Amino acid sequence: MNINNNKMPFIIAEAGVNHNASLKLALELVEAAKYAGADAVKFQVAIPDLVSTEKAPKAKYQITDKKESQLDLIRRIHLPLEKYFIIKKFCRAKRIMFLASGFDLTSLQFIENLGVSMHKIPSGEITNLLFLNLVKSFNKDIVLSTGMSNLNEIKAALKILKAKNEKNQKISLLQCTSCYPAKSKSINLLAMKKMKNEFNLDVGLSDHSLGIEIPIAAATLGASIIEKHITLCKKLKGPDHQASLTPEEFKEMVQKIKNVKNSLGDETKKCLIEEQANKKVVRKSLVASSFISKGEKFTLLNITAKRPGSGLSPMNLYKILGRRSKFNLKPNDLIKV
Repeated sequence: MNINNNKMPFIIAEAGVNHNASLKLALELVEAAKYAGADAVKFQVAIPDLVSTEKAPKAKYQITDKKESQLDLIRRIHLPLEKYFIIKKFCRAKRIMFLASGFDLTSLQFIENLGVSMHKIPSGEITNLLFLNLVKSFNKDIVLSTGMSNLNEIKAALKILKAKNEKNQKISLLQCTSCYPAKSKSINLLAMKKMKNEFNLDVGLSDHSLGIEIPIAAATLGASIIEKHITLCKKLKGPDHQASLTPEEFKEMVQKIKNVKNSLGDETKKCLIEEQANKKVVRKSLVASSFISKGEKFTLLNITAKRPGSGLSPMNLYKILGRRSKFNLKPNDLIKV
């Protein structure tokens, strides 16, 4: 997942908690992610009473029932851990990578035991020392989401994750705006460039904006990872559905990211093979603008430039002015010297 203008971003379909505690819906989200062309589908795993106290308030976007606490919400959308064995097996059958983010130490250890190729650290855990230490102990590649954080907090987290890193774990940073949905003016895509320069790590985007244009823009700026929420229906009850993409929207995003990345090419400016044939069609050559007798001098009055471009380039105009024609030429005949 190195940043390279010729390499496609690794695209994660964030199923998150959009399963609404339904295994059937979770499996349908896996199918949707595969259909949409994602490289991986990622779930959020949490044991409610290990994540939140009863006094923790809900974020504004989570409030649909004022009597429901954040803990009640997490309990309502909790999918029992044993269901993830089925989900992971289903991902293998569908040939799409299974990923999960833990939101407590027990869930994090469960995900590791379940078997994942990398660990995604949610933005809310970037200042959780015990969480960071446990992720580091797994010796797996790490993707760190940086929502709500500043450079000093990122630096502090990386200091922990990199400490005595004997197995050279790969760490990537995701720019993230922890608002649901996030307004375009708050996305700050250029923070990817700042983090890349500051920490010399691969960077990407965990996007909570509406629509698909911002992930596409991130791809043009060199994002090596793009994460975006996916849902089967934006009208379903749950905290993240409205800021998610439908399978069709996600598929369109993936295709347009591929189109944009393919269009970037490299920094070499040259005439491409597929352009060669058009050179003779659209470029011009020096031609006679009137009858020119053999021995007559070429002047600005008897030559001009017209298509096709198969003759002498007009860039040679001043080299032949004053020279005498070796042939009798009719109007529109190519100039020969």
